Amino acid sequence: MLFSTSLMFAGHFGFNTNILETNVLNLAVVLAIVITYVGDALRGLLANRKQTILNNFREADQRASEAQDRLNQARLQLEKAKTKADEISQQAIFTVDQEKKQIISQTQEDIKRLSILQQETLKFEQQKAQNELAQKLVRLALHQVREKLNQRLNSFIHNAVNNFQILLFTNYKP
Repeated sequence: MLFSTSLMFAGHFGFNTNILETNVLNLAVVLAIVITYVGDALRGLLANRKQTILNNFREADQRASEAQDRLNQARLQLEKAKTKADEISQQAIFTVDQEKKQIISQTQEDIKRLSILQQETLKFEQQKAQNELAQKLVRLALHQVREKLNQRLNSFIHNAVNNFQILLFTNYKP
């Protein structure tokens, strides 16, 4: 040993004066103390870190599960909305078809009523025209009769008409 000097006191306790041995021993003691105290602290930190990581994993799994549930619910709601939209679309098509049929039927009835009204109006106008024509013919005929009577009326024809009328009254029996 190069620098070996040992001092021993009373047989039990001694100082090692060898610097290399002392440094190794001191280093070993320091390492043992560091490993003991720092190791415990490091183990505690690692355990806390492990627990934090596990908690984060659990929370992430929980959030993923909740997100999956919300996604499933959203899909169900989407399917319900699609079904409802299809029902509304079918109902709208049915309603439009029914209204179309009703409008066509109503229009046909209106056309029939208008046709009947047109024919009645034509008949009325025709009768009115016939009545007016008949009245004009009667007036014209009376006018012509008056003119002829005024032109041909003499005392002989006047007496003949009067005698004929008297004869009709005397032969009249109710």
